[in-house]
This record gives sequence, structure tokens and C-alpha cells, in this order.
Amino acid sequence: MKAPLVQPRSLLQLNQATFLSLFRVTLVESIPVGLYTSSPSSRQSIADSWLHLLNKANSSVHIAAFYFTLRGDDLESDSEGKKVFEHLKHLESRGVNLQIAVNSPQTSTKDTAELAATGAEVRKVDLKDVTGGIIHTKLWVVDQKHLYLGSANMDWRSLSQVKEVGLSVEDCSCLAQDAYRIFGVYWSISGLNNGSLPPYWPARLSALSSSQNPLNLKFNGVPARVYLSSAPPQISARGRSDDLSTILSVINDAQRFVYISVMDYLPLSQFTDPLRFWPPIDSALRAASCTRGVEVRLMVSCWKHSPGSMFTFLQSLLVLSRHPLKCDIHVKIFTVPSTAEQMKIPFARVNHAKFMVTDRVVYIGTSNWSENYFTQTAGVGVVVNQTGSDVGRGQQTLQNQAEELFLRDWRSSYASTLSIDDVDVCPQG
Repeated sequence: MKAPLVQPRSLLQLNQATFLSLFRVTLVESIPVGLYTSSPSSRQSIADSWLHLLNKANSSVHIAAFYFTLRGDDLESDSEGKKVFEHLKHLESRGVNLQIAVNSPQTSTKDTAELAATGAEVRKVDLKDVTGGIIHTKLWVVDQKHLYLGSANMDWRSLSQVKEVGLSVEDCSCLAQDAYRIFGVYWSISGLNNGSLPPYWPARLSALSSSQNPLNLKFNGVPARVYLSSAPPQISARGRSDDLSTILSVINDAQRFVYISVMDYLPLSQFTDPLRFWPPIDSALRAASCTRGVEVRLMVSCWKHSPGSMFTFLQSLLVLSRHPLKCDIHVKIFTVPSTAEQMKIPFARVNHAKFMVTDRVVYIGTSNWSENYFTQTAGVGVVVNQTGSDVGRGQQTLQNQAEELFLRDWRSSYASTLSIDDVDVCPQG
């Protein structure tokens, strides 16, 4: 590895050093062409946030990605992806070290090969023999000071044809260095020869934040307790909060509401044979609503790749709203409209976001909600808790921003209410 990992200070030192620092944090999104045309989003686009981070880069850019297809064949729709690619391509000429940990095997190596030819260091990470999964992470670390984490793949469609949500954090070295340690685990795995994991991860990869020891920061001037999580446990270094455990703790911590936007929600294993029943998240939502009176709103996607069984499981949740239980559970199906031409674009025109907001915290992740994503596949998440923080005039918590984003989608014409009696819920599926 060209750029050595920064040696850690203690969590206490990090907390003391960073509490009074002010970091710029932006909730960013991609809005597919044709969506929300009458009321365009006021939030920064993911494409612009990536370009902004690349322009700030002075020494290093580290990217963990599922795949790299920033350039397509469409002269218009892939324009944002091409801009990002060109910026990446010229990093080395600016003296900026670019390292990419990308899932292997790749369906297309065109982008990564060309970036490698310009000086980037690309490592392919094959988890098949290690965990049985893939690298599904979407993570950027710039100068070990800035980071991006969210649902958007390094793909032109993620910038113009898919609905995505992510978080961009600037000038926050403590959190960026923690994210870099997750990248470091992937980088280390890429060098394994026999497919077996080391007996322990070195201390330089240990977590700098966790659910038990969050970083005390100021996000846009508002005090926040923040930590990163990762999956699966087999490739999580010492002290790292497990991603599934994090999601369950966020649900269990909610007191008034849990709002979830995720592409796939399935209490099953999706990619193993035979299928396994996998109820942890489903059970937590049932318990939250039916035993603690928490309002649960769950929004999933409808597109040609939606698993049909998902909607039956969702209807089983809705049954709980009937007398005498009357659990406060609601489900909506989000569909991105498409023209005839847009329908021809593969793996596009879908709400691909993966986030949850409660009355207590916001969680933004990179995994779909079914078993394999948490037990075999590499993914990351971030939790931000600003509950009880003093919010000044002109300030807003990240939780409030995420709640507004969710409710905009929930109340839009693109979200339809799922009924217990619906049969053909998602015709494209």
C-alpha cells in the first residue's frame, strides 16, 4: 500500500480533540431523470458531491466499490459519470494517489484498466472463498479527511437513472481515518493467497468508533455522536460494530417512529440454496410496533428485479395492523416511472436507497435488507445521533433532513400503499 495507515490516537483523545471541531456534512441524493420534475431536489447531487471531493483531494483518494462502470454508451445520460471518470483519471497527474478496491470478478474492467494505466493502483477483492459473498460497499476516503458513504455504485446509472441516498463528510479526519481502516481490511484481503482470513487483524485496522464508543463531533455546528459499522463479522476488525447488530439496535432504540427506505426487504437468504428463513430485522420491527407502540413505515422498491416473495412477507407485516393488535405498521411500494427508452436501460429506474431514520438517529448503509448482505457480503453503515443536541437558528439535524427526505418520497405519487389483499403488487417483477 502506497499510503500508510495513520497510527491511531485513543478514542478518548479523538473525542476530546474533535468535539469542538465543526465538520461540513451533506445528505446527498441522485434523482433519476424524469422524477420530481415539478419540484426538483434542493439537495446536492451525488455526482456533484463526488466532483467536489475530488477537487479537494491533495494527496490520496481511496475507493471501495462493487463495480466500476462510470462510462456508458449514452452521450447524454452518462455525462455525469464521464465527468467523475475524467477527474479520477487526472488525479495522478496532480500528485494524488488513487487506490481502488473493487469486487472481483468484474463484468467490465474497462474503467479500472484505464485508470490503472494512468497510475492508479487497483486491487480486485474476491470474497467468494473468504466469506462466500461479494464487496458491495460504496465508500470514498479523500486525503483521510473527507468521506462519502451511501447506496450509489461507481456507475453512470447511479448518477442519472437510479434513485440513491448518501452522506458526504468534509474536514473530519477522525471519521475519515476510521473509514480508511475499513478500506484497509479490503486492501489486505486482496493480498490473501489461500482464501483464508488472518487469525486477527492488525491494530492499525482496529475501529476508531463503535456503538459503545461513538465519536463526539459537531456536524454542521450541531453536536453529534457518530460511528461506523460493517459487515460481515468475519472481515470486521477489532472494535467494529456489526452492521446487522447496528440496524437492530437502531430499531430497538426508537421510541416514536422508524422510517425505512430500502430497495429489497426480505426475511430470507437470497443467494443460497436451500433458502433459509432469516427473521432478525422482521422480528425487531414487529416487536417495536406491537409491543412498544412505535410507528413503523417501510418503503421498498418495485422494478423488474424485485423478488416476488418480498411482497408476501410485507403483507404478513400488515396483518398485524388488524384488530385486536392494531400495530402501527404501514408499507408503501416506490416505483420510478420510465419512458420506453428508459426501460431499455439495464439495472436502472429504481429506488436503490438504503437508509433508516427514527426519532433518535439516522442510519445510512450500503446493503439491501436480506440475510446474505449481513452474513457474507461486505457492506458499511454510518449512524448519526443528534438527539438532545442544541440546534441553533438556521441549523438542522441530519435526522430531520433524512426524515424530510423520507416523507417527501412517502407522500409522493410514486409511492403506493400496499394492501393485505393486493395480488399483483409489482407487475414488473
